[in-house]
Amino acid sequence: MPAISIVIPVYNEEAILHAACVDLRERLRPYGWDYEVILAENGSRDGTLAVAAALGERDPRFRALSIGEPNYGRALRMGIREARGDLVLCDEIDLCDAAFHKAAVAILEAGLADLVIGSKLLAGSRDERPAYRRVASRAYSGLLRTALGFRGTDTHGLKAFRKRALAPIVDACVVDKDVFASELVIRAQRAGVPWCEIPVRVMEKRPPSIALLSRVPAVVRQVATLTWAIRVARPDDAVVRSPPR
Repeated sequence: MPAISIVIPVYNEEAILHAACVDLRERLRPYGWDYEVILAENGSRDGTLAVAAALGERDPRFRALSIGEPNYGRALRMGIREARGDLVLCDEIDLCDAAFHKAAVAILEAGLADLVIGSKLLAGSRDERPAYRRVASRAYSGLLRTALGFRGTDTHGLKAFRKRALAPIVDACVVDKDVFASELVIRAQRAGVPWCEIPVRVMEKRPPSIALLSRVPAVVRQVATLTWAIRVARPDDAVVRSPPR
């Protein structure tokens, strides 16, 4: 069994998938880790799934899974559930940030936290995306703080955690698509999971696969659903607390 599982949702990434995975493999080589990479394909209209499957045929550390519909959150949830490693790293194909992986694994192995969030908004981070995307990220985090009591700077993107600590929280999440990653972080905080943020560098290697403005209405609806679930229905009262370390 691998010690570390890297979960990467992929959607219409045929153009960069092979090169990004080969680059990730080479940058992980010096660490000497026993790891797997789960490519969680979700409803691509190009050859993404075929490329992912071919990667797995050449290197058994790569596994291709598919949910058959465009749904980032559902793909991420599936990848986490299928992960065989004790440590799970959630990445993005246009980032594949081995430096974050190394720092996060060191924190987890030292027992300093059970959840590590790579924040592009934290002091010391380098967010090299276009200005409108940086503004959107800050506005979204502000919305989460106001509506859901989020304590932190960022929820979407890179994260690492002990699977046994987060598995019951993954199962308790009620939204998917773009907001699943945020719900996972917020519920972990509310469940008392030890967490921390570390700064990361983010640069745009290709335009977003889904236009920002087209995502806004769905994101607002999902945040409203999550706010009702946590603030009113409060299903997280039934979440099994993470086991002691």
